[in-house]
Amino acid sequence: MSRSWERKVRKNMEQANKARKKQGSTLINTSGGSSVNDGLRFAGRNFIVPSLLIIFIVGYCFLMLTAPNYVPDTMFWVTIGCYVLLAMLFFFRKPYLKVGKDFVQSRRFTGDKRMPAADIKEIRVHKDYVVVLPQKGSAWTFSRVLNRFPTEQMSMELTTFAQKNNINLVNQ
Repeated sequence: MSRSWERKVRKNMEQANKARKKQGSTLINTSGGSSVNDGLRFAGRNFIVPSLLIIFIVGYCFLMLTAPNYVPDTMFWVTIGCYVLLAMLFFFRKPYLKVGKDFVQSRRFTGDKRMPAADIKEIRVHKDYVVVLPQKGSAWTFSRVLNRFPTEQMSMELTTFAQKNNINLVNQ
């Protein structure tokens, strides 16, 4: 189906589900057919940044609490709490790579980004990491060591994605 047709179908399903919800009927299954958002998702785990933040917190506490004339006040504990919350945010917000039929999507530092197949210049597959090079902008790197990504499965899926969309694939 074309994308415009998929949008029309999705819009009509949403309207039908709203009407069915008001009537108390069962809802139409929206996950059943192909959708623009379909794809295989590979999740990793971010542990480097939270570890660095915890080390920073420990160093900050050590420096402040060993100062001879310093008395911890409320702002000290608020600062410690905010850094712990930031470390937890980075730890529980998993990085991922989603491979669809004509796009790849990932969580970048500024939010979720989607790259259509036409904007991908090259895909490099290595043993421990995978790199997606866009036509313009910085490369997307997915590493087994830094983010615990399943790079073997990712490389197989990206190989079929590159073949379907005529993207240059480099195995190293």
